[in-house]
Amino acid sequence: MKTPREIRDWLAALRRWGDERRRERREMAAEFRRENAKFHQYLRDHARLHRQHHGGHPGHYPGAGPDPFWPHHHHQEELRQRRQMQARYHQFSRYHRRLRFIRPLILLLNLTIWYLIFRYLGVRIIAVGFAILISVGGIYELFFLRRLEKQVFNPIDQLKKGVEEIARGNYQVRIECDVLNDLTLLVASFNDMAEKLQESEKLKSEYEENRKTLIANISHDLKTPITSIQGYIEALLERGDLSEADRQKYLRIIEYNTAYMNRLIDDLFLFSKLDLDKLEFQFETIAVRDFMADLLGEFRLELEEKQVRLEYEDRLDCECAVWIDRKRIHQAIRNIIGNAVKYGPEQGLAIRAVLCRREDWVRLELRDNGPGIAEDKLPFIFDRFYRIDPERTKDAISTGLGLAIAKELVEAHGGSIAVASAPGAGSCFTIELPALETQGGDGNETDSDYRG
Repeated sequence: MKTPREIRDWLAALRRWGDERRRERREMAAEFRRENAKFHQYLRDHARLHRQHHGGHPGHYPGAGPDPFWPHHHHQEELRQRRQMQARYHQFSRYHRRLRFIRPLILLLNLTIWYLIFRYLGVRIIAVGFAILISVGGIYELFFLRRLEKQVFNPIDQLKKGVEEIARGNYQVRIECDVLNDLTLLVASFNDMAEKLQESEKLKSEYEENRKTLIANISHDLKTPITSIQGYIEALLERGDLSEADRQKYLRIIEYNTAYMNRLIDDLFLFSKLDLDKLEFQFETIAVRDFMADLLGEFRLELEEKQVRLEYEDRLDCECAVWIDRKRIHQAIRNIIGNAVKYGPEQGLAIRAVLCRREDWVRLELRDNGPGIAEDKLPFIFDRFYRIDPERTKDAISTGLGLAIAKELVEAHGGSIAVASAPGAGSCFTIELPALETQGGDGNETDSDYRG
């Protein structure tokens, strides 16, 4: 049981906390009004832009991005939470006003009752009444203090211990509170804070581990070509009896390793920009049918020189547009096709590209008849520096970043990339990008014929 001094201190602290909560509620109400005004202004601006670009018809407009309504959904969720908190605040205010207004009436009623008892029953009955009241008051105070300790003191003590654990670095601490009052919200906020701190610490550890792995991979991938270049340069300088054919061979190897290092540095630079969200995109609305036909036609000419057959099939029933950066999507598809060429068979490699529509997405499927990917390696296929088999690249430049970059580029467009494969059955890479609009009906919904 708390001492009277501790109870007074706790009550004073509780009053200060209540004042702070009321001030926070007033600030929250003001912030809610400001955010509500901003939201309505956003809707007015959005409607004005639609009228300017589409004559009042709904749809996407240039400059809106793949999904111009994403701030609306996020803002709606915030408004819903703020409305709930505002409703709780108004409910608390009503209870507080009722209690404040009823206190004078209760005091006046008590004075009237004591006056009538004193006038008609005398002093003796008043003494008996006082004794009863003191006894009842003592019992009530006992129950009140126990209730106060359970609903106020214990949760605050738990919060204090939880804060001390957080200060020690223990982010796994959680507080259980079985009472329903304003402290319940405070305890829930504390648990949310501890959970976010724990997630932040976990992400920090993962980033640190990834950083160490990245440095180790870069060191390994740079050391190998540098050692090779150094060895062949020393051979060219020290051996004067080399034939012209050997000299040309050494120079080609040096050129290959130099190109590999240049490609690795370019990929690392691009990947670091993607990782830091600093890569600039030049988005534009593009008719996907013409864009894919031109792009895959360009790839077909390049692959014919390598004895690789590329087939392209357009299954779109109507024209539709996408909001993309031509250069970045070109690079993502090139990385996927290049990966198929590196790990595919020496002779008879065939790649089949299928363009189709699936609900609100434009889908490009890239299938090959290569050796396929083992099931245990599929989860790591988009990891940086991951190579399924470093020995089977057919002397092609492979940094292990191609598919990781392709995934980041596609996701930066609001799309997704997936792979289905099985050993001996080839692989199917699927790219999905959000479709902006369709003319003349819905597109043909087509699932991949191959699912590994």
